[in-house]
Amino acid sequence: MAIEVILLRLFVAAILGGIVGIERENQKRAAGLRTHILVSLGSALVMVTSEYMFKAYSGLTDIDPARLGAQVISGIGFLGAGTIIKQGTSVRGLTTAASLWAVACIGLATGTGFYTAAVIAAAIVFLTLVFLRKFENILIRKSKTTPEIMIRMDNKPGKLGEVASYIGKSGANITNVEIETDDEDKLIVNFTLNLPKSLNKDDVVILLKSLPDIKIIE
Repeated sequence: MAIEVILLRLFVAAILGGIVGIERENQKRAAGLRTHILVSLGSALVMVTSEYMFKAYSGLTDIDPARLGAQVISGIGFLGAGTIIKQGTSVRGLTTAASLWAVACIGLATGTGFYTAAVIAAAIVFLTLVFLRKFENILIRKSKTTPEIMIRMDNKPGKLGEVASYIGKSGANITNVEIETDDEDKLIVNFTLNLPKSLNKDDVVILLKSLPDIKIIE
């Protein structure tokens, strides 16, 4: 195989993986730009190597050029599992795990020189992550019977308990809490609430705004 072909396949795989990775990086997911590039590049390298081995040992032994690629499809599940996190009754990271698996498939297609399918698949994956996420959020907001409040607060001992106590004093019940940290080591806390008929979300938001070092995000 010519060096130009090898370079083209590997670079295209890295670019397509990076396109998907950019969206995950912007969402501050565990697997971002570099991870998606490496997964796609590694998958493409596997297929390039498979093609090389098939041509080099053709006639000398039985070699299935798809065998190494099949191992990538199953093996990527271990990497994807590392991005899935269970928080209370919620599970996070499934979309990122799926994007890693899709990027691996894109890399395999690129590694075989099937650029058309690889480019189309990368475009569809990127559009799915960017645009359908917004559409999904709209549907979720319309279907929810329990409101959510997302706040940004200092990462200090007892601060989260203080906020939860204020929410409880308002008459609302907290049914789920999801916690993340941002680049400034601030806590991003998403409260799912169960409100009595006499209380609405705005009442809880007004109460929380009276607390120092609290910023209502949503």
